Amino acid sequence: MLKKRVIPLILLSDDNIVKGKQFKNHVSTGNPRTAVKVYVSQHCDEVMFIDIKATINSKKALLSIIKETSINCNVPFTVGGGVKNLEDIRQLLLSGADKVLITTEAAKDFKFISDASNKFGKQCIVIGIDYKKNNDNFEVLIKNGNIKTSLNLFDYALQVEKYGAGEILLNCINNDGMMTGYDLNTIDKISSMINIPLIACGGAGNFKHIEDLFIKTSASAAACASIFNFGDNNPFRLRSYLKNAGIDVRTVK
Repeated sequence: MLKKRVIPLILLSDDNIVKGKQFKNHVSTGNPRTAVKVYVSQHCDEVMFIDIKATINSKKALLSIIKETSINCNVPFTVGGGVKNLEDIRQLLLSGADKVLITTEAAKDFKFISDASNKFGKQCIVIGIDYKKNNDNFEVLIKNGNIKTSLNLFDYALQVEKYGAGEILLNCINNDGMMTGYDLNTIDKISSMINIPLIACGGAGNFKHIEDLFIKTSASAAACASIFNFGDNNPFRLRSYLKNAGIDVRTVK
């Protein structure tokens, strides 16, 4: 059985780390270069960058940041935001990314998933699914949560796997930045349906939330932002907590 992973999630806007709630009202929280050094020193399992601005200028800034930070990053490095074609993926990988996150274009064209997987290997391709709960409805959104699709959340997760995704990043917009816990029921349902790793995102506010995620669902990893941005929590403390709770995490020597 694969060990459970802790992944600091860094949202980028140009050259700054930002954090918001439910994909809105982002505020600057720091420097991405410094953050990566700190997270790596605290023995995180991976690092994930998402460029939420995704413009031509922000893409240039993103590539520059990846080149600078990947030199000191000895853990897997996932980068996404505005990935529209195979050339975008190639540039990100050449700049130092180990994996590439695709969200909007994957929902618009399933063939892009298979093309990317065949070209670069499925181990490089992470598909992001942003969704919002509205009573009993589950809406899949794209363009940083601004545009609704007609996709059924659960069918879409199966399609993503079918077309060659290596992993899924599942993000609940309702819970994003609220620090009230993960959407465990949805995570449990989807992680039980698929045979590829699922990274859960949206809602971690304390270590118990992450313990519950790993005990009550089959999620492979917890992507966390607010819990590390606000307060004195860090990946090293979280790893110790999870290990004491009997959760199988990577041993740090």
